[in-house]
Parts: sequence; C-alpha cells; structure tokens
Amino acid sequence: MIRDKYEFLLSLSSLEYEIKQLTNYARVCSDCYDLLKHKLDELCRFMTCERSERQWLLWEGHDDIRAHACELREASVHALCDVEKYQALHICGNGKKISDYLDALALMVRDEFEQYRINETSKVLFIGSGAFPTSALTIAKEAGAEVMCLDIDPEAVELGRAVACACGLEPKMRFSDSRIGELPFGQEATHIIVASLVPNKLEVLGQLKETARPEAKIAIRYGNGIKSVFNYPLEEELLADWQMTQSIRTNAIYDTMVLERSVKGMAL
Repeated sequence: MIRDKYEFLLSLSSLEYEIKQLTNYARVCSDCYDLLKHKLDELCRFMTCERSERQWLLWEGHDDIRAHACELREASVHALCDVEKYQALHICGNGKKISDYLDALALMVRDEFEQYRINETSKVLFIGSGAFPTSALTIAKEAGAEVMCLDIDPEAVELGRAVACACGLEPKMRFSDSRIGELPFGQEATHIIVASLVPNKLEVLGQLKETARPEAKIAIRYGNGIKSVFNYPLEEELLADWQMTQSIRTNAIYDTMVLERSVKGMAL
C-alpha cells in the first residue's frame, strides 16, 4: 500500500519535471512546443483515468501529495499559457493543428453553451480567456453570441484579439485587461464564464456580486480532487451568497458549477 503511494508521488513529480523542462526547451527551440503539447495531453489523460482518481482518494490527505499536486498545477498552467501564446502567433499563418487539449475543450464548450441556453441574443463575459480563447471563439462562432474576453495578461489580450480577427469573429468579440468593475459590459452580461485557470475564484465572485445583473448565469469552471493538478479548485462551502443551479461533473478536464445570486446574498 505504501509502495503505491510513492508510485503515485513519482508520477506527479515526473510530470511536473518533464513539463517544466519542456517549457524551458520550447522557449529556446519552438519545435519543442509539439513535445510540450503532447505532455500536457498526457497530463489530461493521467488526471481523468480511474486509477489516478483511486490513488488520489487514498492519499490526498498527505502533505507531500498535496504539495506535489500544487507544484504540478503551477507548472502546467505556465506551460499551457506559453503553448496558447505560441499557437496564437503561428496557427493562423501556417495552419498548425490545435492540440488534443484544445480540441477536447472546443467539443465541451458546444455542450456547455447549449445547456446554458447561450444564443445569438446573449452577451457573454469570459473571465480568464487566455491568448488562444478556444471557448470564447466557439461560443461566438457557433452560438452567435456577443463575447467580451477578459484577461489580466495584456499580451494574451492582444494575441486573443489577433486570433479573433484572423478567424473573422472580430465583430462578435471584444478583449480587455481591465478590472471587472471597470467594464460596463459586466453589467449587461447575460452569462459569465470563469475559466478553470483563474486562481482567485472567490475574489472574482465577490466582484461579480457588486457588478453583475441579478439574473445573470455564472458558470465557474474548476477542478477539485485529482483535477486540481491542472485546474484551480473551488471551495463549495464558501459560496454562501450564491445558489448553485447546476453542477456538471464529468470525466473531462474540468467540472462546471452554475451559480445565481441567492436571495439572502442580495442587498435589500
């Protein structure tokens, strides 16, 4: 049994080391981005397999397991940001294929906006859109919704805007690195989506409590348990001012919780 724990620990630390090294290599040699994408795809398969889930449930209370999981998450988040920036710079010019991760995400988004009833009359605020905003692009293209992409990284904002323009979606999409409270669009949005790679989800919800319209649907993507090796988690017990209207837990790379402002959390 103890041997199994250290085997699991080795899997976490090995993935972290390889992702970090490949990230460094890719910054020197762009051909290594393909290797890095394959390694991130391997991480996705690792965290969604039943064996990893069983191992996590056995050992999640151990400090060394949790520490290595956090380190793996930080390595994978930085790697994915680099991969998205690289793809944003090159995919439109030379037709490079989107990685399995991004393909899987696009398929998932189609299911999501159908469940949220996003359509051509919707106004969607996407928080944490990234440099290659697959989710936002899919929503704008397939649902016909107006989308505002928000990211704290100015470089990601500029690259996202360039990708939208190259895809012919610029009329439907806008981009900003402003704070949530500084965006008039935040008060107009019918739907708000918070990316799984946004770390300060409770802080974001606090800002949305002050700015979002009461009837807006807020979809929080997150990853608890084994999925926290590639997503920032969400502490559900801290959502006192919100009412969960839908919880989508799948075998995919993240889970989603749909929230609306609870009556007791609203100012009278």
